[in-house]
Amino acid sequence: MIYLEASIFITILVGFLATIVKKNLLMKIVTMDVMSTGVIALFVVIATHSGVVTPILRPGAAPTIAYADPVPQGVILTAIVIGLSIQTLMLVAAMKLARDNPTLETDEIDQKYL
Repeated sequence: MIYLEASIFITILVGFLATIVKKNLLMKIVTMDVMSTGVIALFVVIATHSGVVTPILRPGAAPTIAYADPVPQGVILTAIVIGLSIQTLMLVAAMKLARDNPTLETDEIDQKYL
């Protein structure tokens, strides 16, 4: 379990550092998605408990079964949808910016507009 959490932290860290280091806007959008995926995976690992079952009522199931809390699952689904929406908006903004500029390098865009 510690290896899984460590790999998730490495994913988040790589996404964060690449967002800072990369100069291309498309690469920044991709690295932000990597970081978002790491954060969602971290929440999934935190919410996972052994010995609990999905909260679906089954006929004949014993009433003493420990069900998993469905709220973290709902929060994660909402985070995935919001992350996809934000990524789509960033890609549309990058497309509009690419119409005016021949490159998506942030240094060149900064020189043009600042």
